Amino acid sequence: MIVGTAMIIIKSPELLASTMISASEKSVTLCVSLLAIYAVWLGLLKILDDTGFSKKLAKWLSPVIGFLFGSNIDEYTKSQIAINISSNILGLGNAATPSAINAMKGLDDGSGKINNPMTMLMVVNCLSFQLIPTTIMGLRVSAGSANASSIIFPTILTSIITGVVTIAILKLIFKARKKKYGK
Repeated sequence: MIVGTAMIIIKSPELLASTMISASEKSVTLCVSLLAIYAVWLGLLKILDDTGFSKKLAKWLSPVIGFLFGSNIDEYTKSQIAINISSNILGLGNAATPSAINAMKGLDDGSGKINNPMTMLMVVNCLSFQLIPTTIMGLRVSAGSANASSIIFPTILTSIITGVVTIAILKLIFKARKKKYGK
């Protein structure tokens, strides 16, 4: 920022104020667009949680949750993981954060150290497996994209490939750690 400001002052000092104001306007517009997107989806996630749909979703995703995180998880934590996974599938990475925090608390074994299920949750969140990249599509619409949904297929393909490879590697690491340390 300092270098950019210095370059504008040296090259065209009369553009400094207009450039800064223009950039500020674009930043505010982007923030309002994101706020609207997240308000809708966070509201929907809250409704789903309040109506008990998250418990049904947890039951439906139970085989996946069991495979990824183990079977020794309480129902509340399972429902938070289910909300987190479904938020990521819908492309709502930041909206998935509250459920991820709650799930992480539920996965904590009290040892003060990160365990395998907690590691898996962090990895699954970082992967952000998406079927519908709503946030990116919303940003593309607000930027004037003629075909904001053209990224759906590449997003699905990338999500599947990175998800399968990363989870397989992590499972191998868990297995090697268990063999080495017995944990």
